Amino acid sequence: MPELQRTRLYATHVALGARLVPFAGWEMPVQYPSGPLAEHHAVRRSVGLFDIDHMGQVEVRGPDATAFLQRLQVWDLNKMKEGDARYSLACYADGGIVDDLFIYRRPDRWFVVVNASNRAKDVAWFRAHAHGFKVMLNDVSDETYMLALQGPQAQATLSPLCPANLAQMPFHTGQETTVAGVPAYLGATGYTGEYGYEVFFPAEKAEHVWGALLEAGKPYGIIPCGLAARDSLRFEPCLPLYGHEISAEVDPISAGLGWTVSFDKGDFLGRDALLQTKLEGPGDRLVALEMVEKAVPRQGYAVLANDVEVGRVTTGMYAPTADRYVGLAYVPADLAAIGTELAVLVRDKPRAARVVKKPFYTPAYRR
Repeated sequence: MPELQRTRLYATHVALGARLVPFAGWEMPVQYPSGPLAEHHAVRRSVGLFDIDHMGQVEVRGPDATAFLQRLQVWDLNKMKEGDARYSLACYADGGIVDDLFIYRRPDRWFVVVNASNRAKDVAWFRAHAHGFKVMLNDVSDETYMLALQGPQAQATLSPLCPANLAQMPFHTGQETTVAGVPAYLGATGYTGEYGYEVFFPAEKAEHVWGALLEAGKPYGIIPCGLAARDSLRFEPCLPLYGHEISAEVDPISAGLGWTVSFDKGDFLGRDALLQTKLEGPGDRLVALEMVEKAVPRQGYAVLANDVEVGRVTTGMYAPTADRYVGLAYVPADLAAIGTELAVLVRDKPRAARVVKKPFYTPAYRR
């Protein structure tokens, strides 16, 4: 079994009492002594800090950088101006998802953030399709550190450490700046449903920036947050996670991510397959389920209609902010209507559930 990788903050997490677990080839903090529930509520109500350096970053440069990325992912990059950031997807020819990405348009390059579990695959996929393009690909994951500062008090926490005018920085943009005196690229982005920031900076400064952010956030009750809170936070607004809601076996249309696909931008990998699915309609759809009977619909549990298995839960848990037992699942399109009565097989016993409207929690940036 390959040895697990550790971020530069591993010793810091141990000192903070974090419980560390294997995740995507890394040994990562799943929770701190405060516990996942407190960490979740801290981000919803105030501010939390996440070490997300397991994620990967790829720079794309060169005369054909834009044309290359137009081919490799589904969003129309010509709609992005310098400083914009955008969620997108890379797809296989059959429409299955290679990975979901966050793309930043920097002055002299494109900066692409990929999932930890897919980093090697994504870089290999990009390089395999670079033939014929005047493009340079650089995996800068090892030299770039990545932290996420999320919650209503994220701006107040960061402001004393950063000269950028954060109040004038729109959501889904990025800019060069400094954080705690360290050169950084700051993204007004995140994956919790709250406003906040993702901070990219030289890896050797990890302890300095982490410590400075925790110190600056003390007046607001900042706490470090682990993978468990990160999962419940992204789940409530129904933000997909690779390996759960999206994968090589799932297409963006079925996943409810058709809004990311720019069919009018010209050809790109997966376009014809996705267009066919859009025109004919997907066979299965991702739906939100609320448990009518109190039970936890965990990933992999069978979804039943009239005692017949019709799908599987992709993510399920008690949603702390929504105060409900809920899940996401793929079911046949004719069972996807809101109000459809279904059941989830929990410990060999069918538990009543119904299809409800997504999301379970309306993100701050959609209100």
